[in-house]
Amino acid sequence: MASRVVLRALLLAVGAAVVLTGVNVGFGGIRTLGLQGPQDFMDVTNAAAFGAQDSHVRFLGGLWLGVGLLFAAGAFYLRRLRGALLAALALIVIGGLARFSAAGAALGPSVLPSLIAELALMPALFAWVWFAARAPQVGAAAPQ
Repeated sequence: MASRVVLRALLLAVGAAVVLTGVNVGFGGIRTLGLQGPQDFMDVTNAAAFGAQDSHVRFLGGLWLGVGLLFAAGAFYLRRLRGALLAALALIVIGGLARFSAAGAALGPSVLPSLIAELALMPALFAWVWFAARAPQVGAAAPQ
């Protein structure tokens, strides 16, 4: 039972962090809102192409925001959202692996914490959600 409480707290904390980064990119685009660091890392040389790519990045940020909300909801409805949580966790691992397509930047110090979360924390959470949500619950009033 204590293990499930810790899992729910972790899902809520991870969800909050993901929501923060989703808002940062979803509403700030490629340049971001600056919630994760400086915004002055690029110059636009083709406004039309930038606008299209910025729109795509905002879409991906919105998806990421949705993943964060799913994790937060999963803290309260673990059994009900088990399948969606497992799918989202697996997709994050796939995304982490995709970072290796940019070999030079994949292990840089600004990316390493995210990479560790994607390739170590998310598989651990996957296993924890897999087993915790399958276990029978004690008490009828316990959250689902």
